[in-house]
Amino acid sequence: MKKAVKKIDYNVYKLSWKQWLQYTAESVVLCCTINYLFYQSPAVFLFILPIAAWYIRQRRRQQIQLRKKRIHYQFKEALSALQVGISAGYSLDNAVRETRKDLERIYGKTAEMTMEFSYMEIQLKHSIPLEELLYDLGIRSRVEDILNFSDILVQSKKMGGNMKEILQKCIGSMEERIQVKKEIDTILASKKMEQRIMSIIPLGIILYMRLTSPGFLDVLYDTAAGVCVMTLCLAIYLFAFFWGVRLTEIEV
Repeated sequence: MKKAVKKIDYNVYKLSWKQWLQYTAESVVLCCTINYLFYQSPAVFLFILPIAAWYIRQRRRQQIQLRKKRIHYQFKEALSALQVGISAGYSLDNAVRETRKDLERIYGKTAEMTMEFSYMEIQLKHSIPLEELLYDLGIRSRVEDILNFSDILVQSKKMGGNMKEILQKCIGSMEERIQVKKEIDTILASKKMEQRIMSIIPLGIILYMRLTSPGFLDVLYDTAAGVCVMTLCLAIYLFAFFWGVRLTEIEV
């Protein structure tokens, strides 16, 4: 008996216990680093601990974005398999089943799109239209191409369009978008590396001065004015860091 497949909201991500441990450890190290370089105060460390919660939330957001990217790429492969099935003379329901088998061979049974096509296979047996299932997937995944394809499928059925030609056009359009995305990612990869290096340099300078001339910066840690200066420096640094990250994030 086939295991029941649950619908997933891909805008929500549940961290595993290993990820919780990893991200918690990383966030604590981040807080310790900020405290050591800018304040060196146990009291201040307690005040900056909320950064740990923010860091874990950002890592969860990163996992959501990576999962949506995987869904986008997997959906393109699913359409290709669907096209092959329809070209071979399968009905739409049987083509979905064959597509699910192909996805299992390519990505495994636990891959996002494999699970979704398993769910579609079950729902099609209950006479749920494929376009409705794809639209629901598009809403849950927030992937524009899936929503567009569901709309095209609806219009095609209403107008009696050629499913094979429609799939070819959709796959061609999606391949172009994915190719552009990959080219942009390649171009931005070096810029992102430069941004990371430039972000580390100011911290490296402070660490170098702390290690080589520990007394030189004492005035910045032992006086109220020094703490204010370091807080201002930290604020400017964080603003520059997030602005750099924002500039290297381009959605296609």
